[in-house]
Amino acid sequence: MPNTKYIFVTGGVTSSLGKGIIAASLAKLLQSSGFTVTIQKLDPYINVDPGTLNPYEHGECYVTNDGAETDLDLGHYERFLNIPTSQANNVTTGKIYQTVIEKERRGDYLGKTVQIIPHITNEIKRRIQILGETGNYDIVITEIGGTVGDIESLPYVESVRQLKWELGEHNAIVIHLTLVPYLAAAKELKTKPTQHSVKELMQSGVSPDILVCRTEHHINEAIRRKLALFCNVEKDAIIESIDASTIYDVPNLMRKEGLDKIVLRKLDLKAKVEPTLEAWNEFLKHYKNPKGTIEIGLVGKYVELQDAYKSILESINHAGAQNEIKVNVHSIHSEGLNKENIAEKLKGLNGIIVAPGFGDRGIEGKINAVKYAREHKIPFLGICLGMQMAVIEYARNVLNLKNANSTEMNHNTPHPVIDLMEDQKMVTDKGGTMRLGAWDCKLDKNSKAYQAYGTDLISERHRHRYEYNNEYFDQLTKAGLIATGVNPKTGLVEIVEITTHPWFVGVQYHPEYKSTVLNPHPLFVDFIKAGIENK
Repeated sequence: MPNTKYIFVTGGVTSSLGKGIIAASLAKLLQSSGFTVTIQKLDPYINVDPGTLNPYEHGECYVTNDGAETDLDLGHYERFLNIPTSQANNVTTGKIYQTVIEKERRGDYLGKTVQIIPHITNEIKRRIQILGETGNYDIVITEIGGTVGDIESLPYVESVRQLKWELGEHNAIVIHLTLVPYLAAAKELKTKPTQHSVKELMQSGVSPDILVCRTEHHINEAIRRKLALFCNVEKDAIIESIDASTIYDVPNLMRKEGLDKIVLRKLDLKAKVEPTLEAWNEFLKHYKNPKGTIEIGLVGKYVELQDAYKSILESINHAGAQNEIKVNVHSIHSEGLNKENIAEKLKGLNGIIVAPGFGDRGIEGKINAVKYAREHKIPFLGICLGMQMAVIEYARNVLNLKNANSTEMNHNTPHPVIDLMEDQKMVTDKGGTMRLGAWDCKLDKNSKAYQAYGTDLISERHRHRYEYNNEYFDQLTKAGLIATGVNPKTGLVEIVEITTHPWFVGVQYHPEYKSTVLNPHPLFVDFIKAGIENK
């Protein structure tokens, strides 16, 4: 009998119902009941990973410690569980097919006709069970991307059917997340879309054990009875998931509905400890009862889509709660920023973040925002490309290096203060070839970064091809842009600061990937604190 239990989360009726939040909330409750839990995401698209996807297509690309470019849901998993994910936590159809085709080319199938069943489904099942076989987890939750009925999801649903049968009773269950829409004209909730969705799932040979119903209005007993009858699900396994004011309310709502208890019963498990969300609710208390407000500008190229900067926005939430302050984030499109309108667009801000990104669109707007923050002594945090813009701005306007730039934006710049990394110069493939994952950084003890972290050696996650050009190190340092964080092995400048400014920090890495509810990132906490002082 397997030691690890498996929970599969599928979605129906429509996408964007919040499978990732439900999976993370359930995992949080099971974790607080004494179990070791991890969550993985199966993505049905044929891209090998989201690293080559435009943020407008798929939101932000989240990076793990071991350098995987993954779905943004892994960010939710880490923020809720406070434990890191890895390469094994995100599987795509692209990865599955790539592996199977490589095996076929090597001759591993010995002349067999390679087919969806059994070869693709076997590889999916192998990937699902990798985390369970490590022996590190009591429970593995697997979220299947997309919606039941999508052609691309069929191999995953078939793999779940097979696994459920192979693992046996009490070792694997299926939670189906669905929508119960409210028709304003009829003034009632309608169950028919859910019935059709469950029917679609059952036609693939999978019966849900639990139904989680997304809804804008409370589900009454009559609706629960109706859904139980038509969907072959026990009435107490019909779980209401009502719209919440914040995603951080969802674990409490799921606990109130008894989701964790019904899951443990169906998996034949008993809670090891009485679940308590004490630290979680302490965070919620500060988050919901701030002692004031501050205004922070987020200057970026993809601000129309909130998911493009999901981890940054959540890091701000964590840091705001830690400082007991409500942070109003003003999304400012860098493409629309110029010297004429910058004072108007950035007035009244207590802090400015210049966000990551790629390509030359909106770059001059970011540089203008850096200049404004520097000259007006407004707390500034530049992340990845934001840090590089700070270096360019300083080179142009303080060192008077005319047309200083990054070779990413202008290959023929006379002053390439940001340049392509040495080990990137021979790279031709775009996917998975950047500098990725966790790298060490040594901090100067007389820096804002050191004050924030409280230690002189840190490890942070990266995702970039271009870097601070050390040929300009002496010039920039003498002029007052100090390198306060350097990679001890490569000499790569990771952090720049202006020590004469109240709070001006640019970082080459992505601190937002490591901020969690229970461990807000120190750099964001300190930046928000500086914003409060600025107010």
